[in-house]
Amino acid sequence: MELDLQKYSVRTDLAVESRELAGNGSEQPIAGVLEDVVQEDGIKITRLDVQDDAASQRIGRVKGHYVTLEVPDLRKGDTGLQDQVSMVFAREFEAFMQRIGIGPKATVLIVGLGNWNVTPDSLGPIVVENVMVTRQYFELMPERVAPGYRQVSAVAPGVLGMTGIESSEIVQGIVERTRPDLIIAIDALASRSLERVNTTIQIADIGIHPGSGIGNKRKGLTQEILGVPCVAIGVPTVCYASTIVNNAIEMMKSHLGSETKETGKIMGMLHDLPEQERLALVKEVLEPLGHDLIVTPKEIDEFIEDIANIVATGLNAALHEAVDPGNVGAYTH
Repeated sequence: MELDLQKYSVRTDLAVESRELAGNGSEQPIAGVLEDVVQEDGIKITRLDVQDDAASQRIGRVKGHYVTLEVPDLRKGDTGLQDQVSMVFAREFEAFMQRIGIGPKATVLIVGLGNWNVTPDSLGPIVVENVMVTRQYFELMPERVAPGYRQVSAVAPGVLGMTGIESSEIVQGIVERTRPDLIIAIDALASRSLERVNTTIQIADIGIHPGSGIGNKRKGLTQEILGVPCVAIGVPTVCYASTIVNNAIEMMKSHLGSETKETGKIMGMLHDLPEQERLALVKEVLEPLGHDLIVTPKEIDEFIEDIANIVATGLNAALHEAVDPGNVGAYTH
């Protein structure tokens, strides 16, 4: 009987990592997936278009458009770099709004998903605290609103364990009453690489599923469910212990391969096992012990504040023309 390895697949919410896994590390094009990669002053921008259902199944991502910003040097706490990332993020997000037909007068609801009491899961609520909310001025004193601003409202609905209500149900009620033209959902994600944790931002036009970063499958925030275009912004803040162990074995294999020709003898069966089967073995060992932990860097408190401020600053620039820093222009793909 053939072993079903699906439940042992590498856990990631990032489209760029799904593309890497589907291509087995190769940069050869994948049918139905358009890819554009550019480097811009230490920022790697990857734009992926998953064009059809076959491509969606091939890489394990919902059909749609994804933009990923990877900035490894964000770990250094360089405020100048953080400002630059905010500007690039704003430019890419403006392009997203143009792509789905959202004009400068369209109203926006920002939803910060996650639990503000758990640091790796607090990205959404922190962003909500720092975005420029303007809907109340348009409602109460529209004549005093200067040109260059749009109606923006924001909410952090908490998590099911705190409220007893699905985030999607809370947002649905708000959407029915306030009728925004666009929903921006922000959530923490999971990555297969510790290098991408807290240094990567993903934008996607497919919506988002609360709790997806830790494997929860619940009702999501999508256009199909809410009746409004929903753009997702995610930052990987956690990584599974089994993924780290699997990556460590791969790095050990690569290191030994550069030092000796006896790698096979040293590593035994691990040397020849395909990555997915090796991950299955690691999980098989860890899960009965309850040790397939969700891991986050020890500097998470500082990292989460920095990346949340980058996202909030970028959103303020993208949504309000009057507060654009440094003449952020929209990119048209």
